[in-house]
Amino acid sequence: MPPQLLPASAAAFAPRASSVNVVLGSKVEPWLTQTLKRTSQIKRPLNSVPQHQRCLIETLSSTNAIWNLTSIMLPKAPDSELRKDSNPLTEAFSNFQLVHIEAYIVHVDMVLQNDIAFKLTPDSIEALIDYHEGIHCVDIAASTYNWLEKELQVKKLHEEFIQAINKFVYRTNAIALEGLEADRAGELLHGKSEEVKNKIMNLFHPLLPPLQRS
Repeated sequence: MPPQLLPASAAAFAPRASSVNVVLGSKVEPWLTQTLKRTSQIKRPLNSVPQHQRCLIETLSSTNAIWNLTSIMLPKAPDSELRKDSNPLTEAFSNFQLVHIEAYIVHVDMVLQNDIAFKLTPDSIEALIDYHEGIHCVDIAASTYNWLEKELQVKKLHEEFIQAINKFVYRTNAIALEGLEADRAGELLHGKSEEVKNKIMNLFHPLLPPLQRS
């Protein structure tokens, strides 16, 4: 079955919608009822599908409903500027930072695909774009020889990354909603954060110079 189309709020550069698109089936899974009862700030009856749907929409549409998808250890500066130290621990603390990648839910489908879709927050997108431009592009340029269109190629890679990270949507099984917390924030469980990290890091492409003629 092909993936279901996502709402307009999932598109690249689209702002966050005021309401999350939630589609539930004719029967609600017990784990979802338990999750909503555990995290709902207002005690309410959850005896029907519409009641679950309203509660879930309200919870996920809150501005506080920001999920920590993963955390990525990234260098603070280009390789040529990193501090060298005889103590590996000191060197690591000086040169690397843990960047938390946050997102919000744009879509819940528990009928066709039984999945949910996350879109990165503007702050996370901006942090990754800044890293790509100021560190990743500098490093890949420094590690390759010079050729006529090298600077244009680096610029093109960065522009492609901007598009890709803004288009990035992470889809996973709806059971991930179990990661909801009482403050309406959430965290991915079952090792899914590693999957997100790998998908994001795969967007950082190498610079491929033309083959040198002998």
